[in-house]
Amino acid sequence: MENLKVGSDALFILLGAIMVLAMHAGFAFLELGTVRKKNQVNALVKILSDFAVSTLAYFFIGYSIAYGVNFFTGAEELAQKNGYELVKFFFLLTFAAAIPAIVSGGVAERARFNPMLAATFVLVGFVYPFFEGIAWNHRFGVQDWLSASFGAEFHDFAGSVVVHAVGGWIGLAAVLMLGARHGRYSKEGRISAHPPSSIPFLALGAWVLTVGWFGFNVMSAQTIDKISGLVAVNSLMAMVGGTLVALWAGKNDPGFVHNGPLAGLVAVCAGSDVMHPIGALVVGGVAGGLFVWMFTLTQNRWKIDDVLGVWPLHGLCGAWGGIAAGIFGLKALGGVGGVSLASQLIGTVMGMAIALIGGLVVYGAMKMMVGIRLDKEEEFNGADLSIHKITATPERESGW
Repeated sequence: MENLKVGSDALFILLGAIMVLAMHAGFAFLELGTVRKKNQVNALVKILSDFAVSTLAYFFIGYSIAYGVNFFTGAEELAQKNGYELVKFFFLLTFAAAIPAIVSGGVAERARFNPMLAATFVLVGFVYPFFEGIAWNHRFGVQDWLSASFGAEFHDFAGSVVVHAVGGWIGLAAVLMLGARHGRYSKEGRISAHPPSSIPFLALGAWVLTVGWFGFNVMSAQTIDKISGLVAVNSLMAMVGGTLVALWAGKNDPGFVHNGPLAGLVAVCAGSDVMHPIGALVVGGVAGGLFVWMFTLTQNRWKIDDVLGVWPLHGLCGAWGGIAAGIFGLKALGGVGGVSLASQLIGTVMGMAIALIGGLVVYGAMKMMVGIRLDKEEEFNGADLSIHKITATPERESGW
């Protein structure tokens, strides 16, 4: 029976890794559908290349920083327990690789390719696992201090803060370092609309992400004996809440409607194992509204050219999710309990701060050393032609 349990755990977390790996196709198609046609090829190549670079950074450096585990032993030892430790690495890698996939949507259409890959290596190798280790592996005594001071550790079951808020705030740093796309905002205060190139591809990306998210959340249990249907239904309810509020607040705009479920799912990650489904519905609904309102505000009022809205979607909805776990996880609101609002606030702010500072340092250094932005002519021609020497459509002008 023990062998069956170990083998089942390895299969369980492997299936989770495959589902979250599939989410990277969702990131790719969400970006492909949102950017202009002259940048579609670049969106696809970036997500795949970033994943490959992330794998090397996390395998050789990041996983060891977060968990104190390395793989510099014989394959016979690595294969013990049905290779569970290896597939656990694979699962957590797919989370780590979400960081550059999130950033990619914010910096789309004007970022240089190789400097961004170099930044991916540093972020996934050093910045992300530093906070991951604090939140998920009791590194540096932060969790013990929170538990002793406020009665509970910082709780982030599936990464509202560890993955999404961190990715979103790193993305904000990158967007601020790059500046807006040429022609997006005029000196007179006018805003040039850059409508999505393909609503069907945008919708496909959103659906792939949504389906994969049930692996992201449910398989965060990491062993089969800890699987919880509560996590699955809470994810479902948050997704629905985010969709309906974004539909209403976004006035039927398809871009908002398809990002609504993603906002709800980002927010529910942290407390999906401790909330009541009605609480999850509220958390997702608030996130859907937060995304629509803040995306509009950042683009139109603050003139921050975050192409896919990764800071509102991941950075802010992720932070809301971290805090919401400390509210809707309480027994008084139908939750399981064992959470502290103070710990959630401190952990969330810490994640945002590490991400923003880390992002500013990494992208700032890259900007100073080699530059991170395409020149004006390259940007006008599009990243597809400038970087990859080919476009997504054979007719250059008609596909523009």
